[in-house]
Amino acid sequence: MGNYRPRKRLDAKEYVRGVLEGDRVLLSRAITIVESNLASDKVLAKDIIQSILPSSGNSIRIGITGVPGVGKSTFIESFGKYLITLGHKVAILSIDPSSQRSKGSILGDKTRMEELANMEEAYIRPSASGDTLGGVANKTGETMLLCEAAGYDVILIETVGVGQSETAVHGMTDFFLLLMLSGAGDELQGIKKGIMEMADMLVINKADGDNVKKSQMARRQYENALHIFPQSESGWTPVVSTASALKNIGIAEVWDKVLEFKKLVTENGYFKSNRKEQQIQWMYNNIHEELKNLFYNSDQVKKSLTKLEKDIISSKVSPVKAAEIVIGEFKKTL
Repeated sequence: MGNYRPRKRLDAKEYVRGVLEGDRVLLSRAITIVESNLASDKVLAKDIIQSILPSSGNSIRIGITGVPGVGKSTFIESFGKYLITLGHKVAILSIDPSSQRSKGSILGDKTRMEELANMEEAYIRPSASGDTLGGVANKTGETMLLCEAAGYDVILIETVGVGQSETAVHGMTDFFLLLMLSGAGDELQGIKKGIMEMADMLVINKADGDNVKKSQMARRQYENALHIFPQSESGWTPVVSTASALKNIGIAEVWDKVLEFKKLVTENGYFKSNRKEQQIQWMYNNIHEELKNLFYNSDQVKKSLTKLEKDIISSKVSPVKAAEIVIGEFKKTL
């Protein structure tokens, strides 16, 4: 204990220099500051992000989701290792909105992708979920910019399970990949139409052994299902393929399709316009988050809510009226 020395607090310039030089320790520390709720860290985070902004944006951002048990981690590990053999640097950011409740292990992702985690060209980071999906989008978005500035040119954003977080991830990526299993009839029932509509590519994983025939059948069913959706703004027609992450089959084809997509949307202008729209939406997300924090951190609001909760329970006031009252109280403080 006598040898312990607290870490020196760095300024924004030192963090920026470290990130731009690809220093993984300083990149991790910068991300921790971005995720922090301390007022002093928030100021520092804004300075860091502002400074690295010109060095960010030079990557392809891929969202990856899928039904539970689809083998996402195995797929991401195979995909990431393949990209590294092509000379890419890959960052994997994992979003789990349920981790606030379950307090899931922060090391979970690294143990699930052990080989990839040990590669110098890969960086794996579970994303702090925050209290809302808007919070997820903001923090993960900033983490993504830091990784890009550190030289990672492929960013994989993984959502844990299929739920609301897909919309947040779709809103910050260029290409959206949906992993599925064979047995399409059942799966189509279990997956939300909205998530299918967002997908640029469906990959039926675990297409090996006895599953090969079933996977081919599922592929045809999914292709038919995708025809009922309207043409996407990007001008891209979603594709369906089969793969076995475990046997490294079909992984190269996924990357080929990502490159095909990138070529099309770069030529037709959608890539740039989509990124611009995402930036605007990101600003609004930040406004909503800041306003929400301002509201709920107000002492007057906290006091009013405590009383109004009791009044609602005893039926003295309706929830609608209570909301009106507490907002009125908040306005007086402005």
